Amino acid sequence: MKLRLITISALVFTCFLQSCKEDVKTKVITKEEISEHSKKANTFFDEQFKGHLNRHPMDQTYLGIKKDADKWNDISDAFAKEELVHTKNALTWLKDSLNVTKLNASTKLSYDLFKQQLKNEIADFKYRFHTYPVNQMHGMQSEIPAFLINMHQVTSTKDAENYIARLHNLKPLFSQLVKNLKERESKGIMPPKFVFAKVLEDSKNLIKGKPFDNSSKTSTLLNDFTNKVNKLTINAEEKEALIEKGIVALKEGVLPAYKNLISTLEAQEKIATTDAGSWKFPEGEAFFNNALKRTTTTNLTSEEIHEIGLKEVTRIHDEMRVIMKGTGFEGSLKEFFEFMKKDKQFYYADSKEGRQVYMKEATHMIDSMKTRLDELFITKPKAKLIVKAVEPFREKSAGKAFYQQPAIDGSRPGTYYANMYDMASMPSYQMEALAYHEGIPGHHMQIAIAQELQNVPMFRKFSSYTAYIEGWGLYSEYIPKEMGFYADPYSDFGRLAMELWRACRLVVDTGIHTKKWTREDGIKYYTDNTPNAELDAVKMVERHIVMPSQATAYKIGMLKILELREKAKEALGDLFNIREFHDVVLTNGPLPLNVLENLVDVYINNKKSK
Repeated sequence: MKLRLITISALVFTCFLQSCKEDVKTKVITKEEISEHSKKANTFFDEQFKGHLNRHPMDQTYLGIKKDADKWNDISDAFAKEELVHTKNALTWLKDSLNVTKLNASTKLSYDLFKQQLKNEIADFKYRFHTYPVNQMHGMQSEIPAFLINMHQVTSTKDAENYIARLHNLKPLFSQLVKNLKERESKGIMPPKFVFAKVLEDSKNLIKGKPFDNSSKTSTLLNDFTNKVNKLTINAEEKEALIEKGIVALKEGVLPAYKNLISTLEAQEKIATTDAGSWKFPEGEAFFNNALKRTTTTNLTSEEIHEIGLKEVTRIHDEMRVIMKGTGFEGSLKEFFEFMKKDKQFYYADSKEGRQVYMKEATHMIDSMKTRLDELFITKPKAKLIVKAVEPFREKSAGKAFYQQPAIDGSRPGTYYANMYDMASMPSYQMEALAYHEGIPGHHMQIAIAQELQNVPMFRKFSSYTAYIEGWGLYSEYIPKEMGFYADPYSDFGRLAMELWRACRLVVDTGIHTKKWTREDGIKYYTDNTPNAELDAVKMVERHIVMPSQATAYKIGMLKILELREKAKEALGDLFNIREFHDVVLTNGPLPLNVLENLVDVYINNKKSK
């Protein structure tokens, strides 16, 4: 009996081996299958991207597409729920219709990124009201007119008519906005009291001047629309007719839209509290932890990020003391900060002429860096970069500097915006670092290159991973130091001051949202530990409050990029090439930091094997 069982077992095992051999034969994947399956996946990715664009007219305009240029995005909760259905359907299709073993490497990366995006969107849906759609940083009260001014191009009569239609359609758009604000109010989610004065001022500024009142000044939007129409190659009567239609749209669409918004905000202001952190939200702690994961694309906790910030502040202070001593300054670092804040040699005049000089110098810095790009990069963007001052209507509440991406069709260049509102917040010793971060080799190199990538799905060109994007921006402040820039010690101090600012962000952002710091606590930490003007500190703390976790991305991203660069240098030795490393970082589109690390590991292994 025992012998018989052994014989049967042997027979079964032999059959199993034969079956395995046959399975191996049948599982061999051909190049044709990989090509076809990858094409199937990429077709799906592009169809999803196009579907998203079709449902989001404003995104079309950002990309220079004029298909639905008379419409705004639907911001209703009903639409948000419809989008969730699209997202879930897309995830189901990915799971049921694609075999990842049949995808080439690039498409497998796209698959992983797209799948993770979908899963994140589904998981984040519960927090869709945990935001402030009207705020002093990127609130709709100022972003909508900025969109019309900067994004809505008028090169034909049809474009002008679409502009007019959007003016009319502002009324239903803001009705949706007001409904969303009231829904948040019912859930206990309202910005703290300080926000209201700022956004009310923005809102009221937009309905000042002709045709809203009898003043001699022309309103911001009428001025923009008139200037654009007057540049068209049509006769005077046609221009006049379009402008008259624009005036009607401003009165019937824009005016009631803003009045409705203002009324709602004034009512909410009366019941708003001074509580700053997201800890006050329903499930506030869980929301902030989730926000940190999305922002940093790491699993770092709030406490870990806070501690990283404290350590980095100490390190940078020590480096600053070395520079301070090198300048011959006698005194403490705190006293040196005061010197840098107050000495007039570091500030341009608060005048039209002073602003013009600042802009000229900023442009020169960008132009100088352009001549050195071959030292750092193999791939460079085709899109041009211009330097522009933030428009007067939003300069009071906007950040000190930011970047606006170019249109994908080349019709609009990338733009480095400098805020000229308060010249005391724009010291000359920080000019270089700002220009390198927002312009080149910073955001323009990164974002324009991503948009111009070939043979990758569109969603990868326009994905947004804040730690990757802003980490590169801060890393780009550091690279010129290695190239011999920041020759002036005060400018090098300015570079460190900018890095210090980002290190402090780790401390203050987490302090506000998990340690229940007040607005005043945050401001004091900045003014005690940095040379920046108090207005900088106020704006930054107020930014932390309305954009939980966002400001942690810069330093966490920079530290990871530097870590990966050192990893590659140590592994490759003389084989390491900075231009190749930057190509790995920039030529795959925006990435989560863990995925970027995987790509650097592949680069290291491939380089070693050659």
